[in-house]
Amino acid sequence: MREIKFLTLTVGALLVSCQLVAKDLPNFSDLAEESTPAVVNITSTKTVSNRQSSPFGQRGFEDPRYDEFFKRFFGEQGPNQQRQRPVKSTGSGFIISEDGYLLTNNHVVEGADEVMVSLGDRREYKAEIIGLDARSDVALLKIEADNLPVLRIGSSKKLKVGEWVVAIGSPFQLSFSVTAGIVSAKGRSIPNGSDTTYVPFLQTDVAINPGNSGGPLFNLEGEVVGINSQIYTRSGGYMGVSFSIPIDYAMDVADQLKEKGYVARGWLGVSIQEVTTELAEALDMEIPKGALISQIIKDSPAEKSGLKEEDVILSFDGEEIFYSADLPQTVGSIKPDSQVTAVVLRDGKKKSIRVKVGELPKDPSLAFSSQSNSFANILGVIVENQDSKGGIPGVLIKELDPTGLAASAGIAQGDVVYSIGRIPVENTTDFNNALKKLESDKNITIGVARNGIKRILSLKLTK
Repeated sequence: MREIKFLTLTVGALLVSCQLVAKDLPNFSDLAEESTPAVVNITSTKTVSNRQSSPFGQRGFEDPRYDEFFKRFFGEQGPNQQRQRPVKSTGSGFIISEDGYLLTNNHVVEGADEVMVSLGDRREYKAEIIGLDARSDVALLKIEADNLPVLRIGSSKKLKVGEWVVAIGSPFQLSFSVTAGIVSAKGRSIPNGSDTTYVPFLQTDVAINPGNSGGPLFNLEGEVVGINSQIYTRSGGYMGVSFSIPIDYAMDVADQLKEKGYVARGWLGVSIQEVTTELAEALDMEIPKGALISQIIKDSPAEKSGLKEEDVILSFDGEEIFYSADLPQTVGSIKPDSQVTAVVLRDGKKKSIRVKVGELPKDPSLAFSSQSNSFANILGVIVENQDSKGGIPGVLIKELDPTGLAASAGIAQGDVVYSIGRIPVENTTDFNNALKKLESDKNITIGVARNGIKRILSLKLTK
């Protein structure tokens, strides 16, 4: 009997313990009920062209005897003709003002011919795109309505790692789904080829899937602290790592889009790299940190201020630069023409330098243009003119980022690029012009020669 009583007491203690733990966990029901009315579904429609091919191949149309046959069954439009078709994509968003302004991701509505917004009460509105910013992946929309429910905007700067956060959106078109998790990290840089290195992303373990893009991320006070934007995945779905745009950053972007239609960011005009343990020893540094300047663009704010190659930037405008990725985020957040102080390590000694921050060029490739015979760009390469001497004309890969798009496609230092997207390239001007003509949502071809042997590589400029 004593053993039975002891067992009963133990089970009872476990039940009490479980009840105490359950009471300590947050309840998201009130947050979901209050916030859902201001969260919206977004459906964007755009027209794309696809080439129609004859099921019998080209041979039939080379012989005029087949013309009447194909016209009878396929109409006047023969093979390999462009045909227009509408494509729909979905995402999420949220209302930030009673008169109809709302936020979502740039990639949800970019290139759309029509954008429809659906509210939780089944009302639908056609939205106007007020402004888009690809670098931050933020879009500002407007619908014609009044007295709309509005979400409260919080501060992402006050978030702490480990804090609970909640997402509301429409993953896989499952409207107004609620998921929760914690903040895993802050200030993440994601060099994915889409030029978003200026965004200090929030990393969370909140379940985010296709359709959640553009939806709000909340703290436990029901305030928006981020816009859900990206996930790390090998399967196409959630794998435990998701990224959100900090709301402080997003609201600044939205204000600029509303005011002037574009976003002005600070620009320094340098190429930087991480300080490794080996480099730290060579640079007389005790700890490997900061952003090492590997190249300075001619006539850039960096050159005019007196910064030099092999300087290590330790802080900029009072913000510590611990990793190299911290620098573009810090500089990008500063208003152009601002005078700030940079603390650098030069020849083993700290030095303070006054810098007048410039404005980041709208074209990503121009942001790193040296205005001479070499360029660094979205491909992650620096190229220069070469004397082909009867060999293959093109530009020589002088340097490349080992984590960049070009390197991921198999391009190596010393290769010669002779075409981009089937556009011939003979010099750096051709190279830069060819990049501007590319469609970022399609695979492109790059003609590369190595040791006199040509080959064609495929590359996609977006994530």
